[in-house]
Amino acid sequence: MSFQFLIESAVIKSLAELYGLNASNKDFQINETKTEFSGDYTIVLFALVKNLKKSPEALGQQLGEHLLLTNEHLFASFNVIKGFLNLVLADAPLLHILESNYQNIHFGKKPATHKKVMVEYSSPNTNKPLHLGHLRNNFLGWSVAEILKANGHEVIKTAVVNDRGIHICKSMLAWELYANGATPESANEKGDHFVGDYYVKFNDEYLQEIATLKDTGMAEEVAKKEAPIMKKTQQMLLDWEEGNKEVRALWQKMNGWVYDGFEKTYKKIGSDFDHTFYESETYLLGKDFVKEGLQKNILYKKDDGSVWIDLTAEGLDEKLVLRADGTSVYITQDIGLAKEKFENYHLDQSIYVIGDEQLYHMKVLKEILRKLGLPFADEVHHLSYGMVELTSGKMKSREGTVVDADDLIQEMETTAAQHTMELGKVNDFTPQELNKLYETLALGAMKFYLLRVDPKKRMVFNPEESIDFHGYTGPFVQYTYARVQSIMRKLQSKSTFNAEEENKPTTYREALLPLERQLIIYLEKYGNIIEEAGKEMNPSAVANYVFHLAKLFNSFYAEHSVANAETNEKQQLRIRLSLMSSLVIKSGLQLLGIGVPERM
Repeated sequence: MSFQFLIESAVIKSLAELYGLNASNKDFQINETKTEFSGDYTIVLFALVKNLKKSPEALGQQLGEHLLLTNEHLFASFNVIKGFLNLVLADAPLLHILESNYQNIHFGKKPATHKKVMVEYSSPNTNKPLHLGHLRNNFLGWSVAEILKANGHEVIKTAVVNDRGIHICKSMLAWELYANGATPESANEKGDHFVGDYYVKFNDEYLQEIATLKDTGMAEEVAKKEAPIMKKTQQMLLDWEEGNKEVRALWQKMNGWVYDGFEKTYKKIGSDFDHTFYESETYLLGKDFVKEGLQKNILYKKDDGSVWIDLTAEGLDEKLVLRADGTSVYITQDIGLAKEKFENYHLDQSIYVIGDEQLYHMKVLKEILRKLGLPFADEVHHLSYGMVELTSGKMKSREGTVVDADDLIQEMETTAAQHTMELGKVNDFTPQELNKLYETLALGAMKFYLLRVDPKKRMVFNPEESIDFHGYTGPFVQYTYARVQSIMRKLQSKSTFNAEEENKPTTYREALLPLERQLIIYLEKYGNIIEEAGKEMNPSAVANYVFHLAKLFNSFYAEHSVANAETNEKQQLRIRLSLMSSLVIKSGLQLLGIGVPERM
């Protein structure tokens, strides 16, 4: 049980015993005591004053005395400042936390809840490589999945690959027209990049044809429809839908190139999936619901044969669910896939990690599921996130201005190498060790920078800032972990160090010093942080926590020596503090998908 819970329980019990008040934790606040006051936790009394008809000072004094009397094992002292009761925790429970957990790799994690959750993320198109936007999506989805696991849930990671449609045919047609049989191997290029080049090539040719038609006096909107290359692409899509063997063979070949490229990038960034759905296999799902919706008068058919739903009463609008020619739209597929997910995997919740530009689409999906009476409608959750841009501005795939994930990772590794060499502490590393370190730092910098921001916020990614070893960055936290490993290696190299003695339970007689206390209290919060991050599906809570833990540890280490501690007892205490700090930093970074270097 956390200190927060123990203090809440003690306050509720004291309020009942002192005043006969049947209170809950909603009737008062518990905050960390501000640094300018003496205390560890503060009870905010103002909400209780009116109910109990007591002055804040009198209430604080009576409550403080009673808490101290009935919980001497938990509290050492208290003070009252206006409407705030500041409580000082006793050393014993702090030392118990440290002794019990400094080697506990499961510290902060929750027992199994038997709740089954699916997290869908990535959702790439097979006409282009993964880019910076995909990185935020992948990092966010993967991290949320791991945080939910840490909260005891069974998690299934999935991706939906958009592998069909007009955009895919654009790359296919451009390759057919201009590639002269080239392949990723002959071009010495990664498969997804290779196919993406032809998507850009299509757009270049399309714009040129539009310009030519406009020169003949054709209006721009007409020219866009009449451009020969667009008409050929539309025909290719029809051929694909009709099962044309040649078109399907080309589609499979080019998608295969892309999947090979995706796999290399996913492996590089540490993204993985338990199952992958393909739009080519799911785009017909949902049509049965259209029939059912028409029978129940939830849907209606227009004169042209198209099927719609009216959601104006729900603050939305009328939404097309089936085209006049009987083909599905995205919302139709999503209805069918949602049902398939819940029925096949027996889910309790399905989380969609999708950009905030799809807010309206997801609202419509949930409302249609509700109107169809599907029991899982309220368990569909849209984890919305803001778009990410570079300092140079917005990116556009069709114009070739998107920053490919692979190129960005390579740039980050180069930057990591430059910063590391400037520190001058890796002269004894082998080339293989250096490459591994650069990769760990580069990915750590990217993931931390993209995850430290609340998902709902749009953000600008600054590669140079993200890898600053002294800033609010992943490498700063990674360096703190490596520093602890260095401390332990130096201690173990001393002839006076005995590992068996260090692992024996210790009875502490010396009082904890302020920074020692602060560090233990902050470490103890880790379980609450995991819980908060899980409830809010917000990895930034973990990123913020591990960063401040690293800062606090560095302050502690600057003030108090471990190797040259004043007494043997203090050395043992500080070794444990160092070990637990590094353990929690490593655990927190792992929830963000970030590795930790043993040396740097």
